Amino acid sequence: MFRIELALAKMAAARRLQKEYAEVKTSSFRGFRNVSMEDGNILRWTGLLVPEFFPYNQAAFRVEILFPNEYPFKPPKITFGTKIYHPNIDEQGQVCLPLVTSENWKPATKAEQVIQALVALVNTPEPEHPLRADIAEEYIKDKKKFVRNALEHTKKFGEKRPEE
Repeated sequence: MFRIELALAKMAAARRLQKEYAEVKTSSFRGFRNVSMEDGNILRWTGLLVPEFFPYNQAAFRVEILFPNEYPFKPPKITFGTKIYHPNIDEQGQVCLPLVTSENWKPATKAEQVIQALVALVNTPEPEHPLRADIAEEYIKDKKKFVRNALEHTKKFGEKRPEE
């Protein structure tokens, strides 16, 4: 019985994600582009995050979104594949995004809302919720140094931005 319920849950997640994937692909939102499914797996998306604010607007950043089989009842996991100098993203690419924490997640939240929240976080760091305390402290105490370091890192590791 449990296997049947699990299979039905996976099918429901896949149906919802197919719809959300189509919405993201056709959206006029320019902050996340070149969205694709990894190996045809609807639970694994990749794309380029394209920030609009300096210093991150000097490059694009590869992002992977992994949806659990229990989606939308459990939140997706987001990982940066491109190194980024940011107080809310650690060296392994893990992101501190409050919207996708288990205590804040709501099943009505859509993938596009998650992506928009992620782009907003990159554009406007939240040093009060850091994964990298040293960078958060630099952001608060010496913004010019932070911007210099973030720009240098972005130019060194960032990916080419897609054409408009």
